[in-house]
Amino acid sequence: MNVRQKTILLALSLFILVGSELKAQQGRPGRQMDDPALTDTTGRSIDAYFAPVSLEESTPDKDGFIQRWLLLEPISKPNRSNTVFTDSYLRAAFDTLYFPNQFTILPEDGDIVKVGDTELAWHALDSKLFNVKLFRFAYGLAKPIYGVVFWAVTVVNAPEDMENVRMAVGSNSASMWWLNGEETLLLSGDRRMVMDDAVSPRLTLKKGKNIVRGVVINGPGMSDFCVRFLDEKGEPIKNITVTCE
Repeated sequence: MNVRQKTILLALSLFILVGSELKAQQGRPGRQMDDPALTDTTGRSIDAYFAPVSLEESTPDKDGFIQRWLLLEPISKPNRSNTVFTDSYLRAAFDTLYFPNQFTILPEDGDIVKVGDTELAWHALDSKLFNVKLFRFAYGLAKPIYGVVFWAVTVVNAPEDMENVRMAVGSNSASMWWLNGEETLLLSGDRRMVMDDAVSPRLTLKKGKNIVRGVVINGPGMSDFCVRFLDEKGEPIKNITVTCE
């Protein structure tokens, strides 16, 4: 190999090395936060993923997933990794009082809560997909998208007492869920959203209103969740209605 060939080979090797490093840097959470596509708020919207709640009652989709929710704008809680989401970490994080009556509140659309010095609004929305795209909710409203905590509330109306049902949840990343004030599920660790990723012990949906409450925490990456109820045979329950009051 002559000197010219060696020079070309060295230059090519350096080009490949630099390109690989740039690609790796772009994939790191710290770099994602500086991405102009994420920091530019021009023209942002949640319309592709959500619709305002109508006056009509909502019913689960064909697979039983609940799509009507009250969502609170994200609370900032910086985490550069999701590997810290152990059971003990999550219980401490979720037991923290971020705003008054957070475990009992049934908010209305537009209600404001104050977390520290920050005012956050509740939004009554129907998800256009079976999974609720929290990342797109935050991004569309020009709110923090990484290192965040989301609160979600909805009301499930049962036509009669329904015993031996189970709540099935998937979330990205970790989350905790309650039914009528009782804890039903804790999904810990660095998770990806998978339908029915965790299923609760047997529960009872009482006749009338049942309040479902959830909190999702995420560091870097996307955030979303999906929730449905299953009967004793594991079939989705669809003869319920969903409201925000």
